[in-house]
Amino acid sequence: MQDKRVLVTGGAGFIGSNLANSLASDNEVIVVDDCYLGTPENLDDAVEFHDKSVLADDLPTDVDVVFHLAALSSYAMHEDEPRRGARVNVEGFVNVVDQAREDGCNTVVYASTSSIYGSQTTPSPESMDVTVNTGYEASKMARESYGEYFSNHYDMSMAGLRFFSVYQGYGGAEAHKGEYANVIAQFADDIANGEAPVLYGDGEQTRDFTHVEDIVAGLELAADHELDDVYNLGTGNRYSFNTVVEMLNDELGTSINPEYVENPIPEDVYVHDTCADAAKMREATGWVPEIDFEEGIERVCAVYQ
Repeated sequence: MQDKRVLVTGGAGFIGSNLANSLASDNEVIVVDDCYLGTPENLDDAVEFHDKSVLADDLPTDVDVVFHLAALSSYAMHEDEPRRGARVNVEGFVNVVDQAREDGCNTVVYASTSSIYGSQTTPSPESMDVTVNTGYEASKMARESYGEYFSNHYDMSMAGLRFFSVYQGYGGAEAHKGEYANVIAQFADDIANGEAPVLYGDGEQTRDFTHVEDIVAGLELAADHELDDVYNLGTGNRYSFNTVVEMLNDELGTSINPEYVENPIPEDVYVHDTCADAAKMREATGWVPEIDFEEGIERVCAVYQ
């Protein structure tokens, strides 16, 4: 993407800041973030920052492309404050997209989630049945429904990207988030500092871990191709939390055993396994993840060596 005026909501957070900084070298990039999960310290000087909520009436939506990433992004956040979760994740989405539409922007790329597939040990295509067990998942499904509405009624390009377990180390844009940082960053920091990483249950749950740089590439391609549907962004490979701890110990030259605790999330709603089928995205844009998990682990650990 080049020579575009771009808005990134949630752009001071983990994924958002990586995207904003990547785009800023060739585009005019504006970030809106209320600093609940983000910090402007994550952003390069070239990025224009606005400390605003996505619920505001006067958003800077006179742009060519909107990347809507702002969200309350965990199960716990939505259980603690379900009404706030709905306002931010659903009303905030509609508010941003509608203001962008009124300002003449027809291209929106937004974050959905792979959690709606439930627990899957084989690759999940977009065509499979999805389900909603949590407020977080409900809010992302509502986004997809509103995305379809804006596409069908206003002929907008609305690309919903279902992310699979995005990660990066504390050397990226996660250090300020503490317990809300991605689990690999948390595990690596614990091990590097001689502390036991805390794993839920027996640690055999698996995730399709996808490096944030590959997610950023997918977001940009979705905008470049003006995609208008939902698409998976994931590697098609999955690793258990126990394996992650072993790989981190190997890379850091440590031998820290994890601490196993009872899962605070009810088993009937906990997503135990995820695995992406990203063929649809690959066929539409040529996107393939370039950072394999071994290289990703090396990058996560590099800050400690």
